[in-house]
Amino acid sequence: MGGCCSSPKKELPEKKQIRLQQTQRRSFSIQQAPQPFGAAEAVSEVPAFSEFSFADLKAATNGFSSENIVSESGEKAPNLVYKGRLQSRRWIAVKKFTKIAWPDPKQFADEAWGVGKFRHRRLANLIGYCCDGDERLLVAEYMPNDTLAKHLFHWENQTIEWAMRLRVAYYIAEALEYCSSEGRPLYHDLNAYRVLFDEALDMIRGKNILLLMDSHLEGKFSTEEATALMDLASRCLQYEPRDRPNTKDLVTTLAPLQTKTSVPSHVMLGISKHEETPPTPPHPLSAMGEACSRMDLTAIHQILVMTHYRDDEGTNELSFQEWTQQMRDMLDARKRGDLAFRDKDFKTAIDCYSQFLDVGTMVSPTVYARRSLCHLLCDQPDAALRDAMQAQCIYPEWPTAFYMQAVALAKLNMNSDSADMLNEAAGLEKKRQNGGRGT
Repeated sequence: MGGCCSSPKKELPEKKQIRLQQTQRRSFSIQQAPQPFGAAEAVSEVPAFSEFSFADLKAATNGFSSENIVSESGEKAPNLVYKGRLQSRRWIAVKKFTKIAWPDPKQFADEAWGVGKFRHRRLANLIGYCCDGDERLLVAEYMPNDTLAKHLFHWENQTIEWAMRLRVAYYIAEALEYCSSEGRPLYHDLNAYRVLFDEALDMIRGKNILLLMDSHLEGKFSTEEATALMDLASRCLQYEPRDRPNTKDLVTTLAPLQTKTSVPSHVMLGISKHEETPPTPPHPLSAMGEACSRMDLTAIHQILVMTHYRDDEGTNELSFQEWTQQMRDMLDARKRGDLAFRDKDFKTAIDCYSQFLDVGTMVSPTVYARRSLCHLLCDQPDAALRDAMQAQCIYPEWPTAFYMQAVALAKLNMNSDSADMLNEAAGLEKKRQNGGRGT
């Protein structure tokens, strides 16, 4: 990948991996940087940094089983990386250092705490450490879909398409810009295998596009895009640091080249999205319960459309004055939201439902449930959970409110809590099976 290199340093705990959504580097290779307060990049669902016991991490990794090793070099790696699962059901990556790498436990802990408070959506964030006796371990978010190198060089079914390659480059640039802007630039090992491909330098500097381009991409990219990337790569490989672009230049150059921005990365890579469905509760489930247990958002949408507002009966008692002064505009906003919801224009539905709810004259658990689903379909699980909880506040024994919370919690990888919510919703349905409102 080349360029933007600093002098090599000792491998510190804060060196982290770039998060390419569904593509993971397994070696904590990119240093994580501070997050400014209120930054849009904040990763709110990442747990707070904490200290783990060795027993907890041993249990999570099945006794540091060789079957759980995900290091690029397997058991030959000097510091092994394992996948594991905590009691909370959260998947983690655990890097196990040798004592000789970090003989001073205080220095190791200080370095880990110094970085663990930082968060960014383009990094696999550090969530904890362990310093029991001679043990030195780091705990980070787990990314399930292998390394960039595998997708570039060892694919079986399909190579990475051009738009995805541009996205990878852009996300890497965003991560580097974040690190650089927050005072933690460290790029000396940034490439698919931690190895610079020296034999390609002359071709890159010579801007020989045809020789450098993957033959499987023939006819699938524009000359303008390829030329822009080749020029950028050539500038990154300049001998003098002052002649290389800074990380802000990388982001600025790559941002306009992005295409298929609405297509998720896992779709472009041709892999299944890593999601865990909550366990099936002991009670028989309704259609809504079955859809939520399968995390089938399409089925949930269909059910909410068909149910309409029948579960809102009795939640509002409005005076004649309220009807005449505010209801027309408010109900018009809800109607526009309903049409957008029916037509699967979920961003518009969120806006319209928000206009309805912001007036505050009427309360509607159904609107909150619908907006919750819209947030889920727009990849906003935190907002979805808040809306589902608000629906429960309005209608405390409404199974749908609990079901929507179960789905949102599962999306946030809080699978134990999700299972509890699913069970509670099924229990409410069982109590109401002989009549009463709610679905």
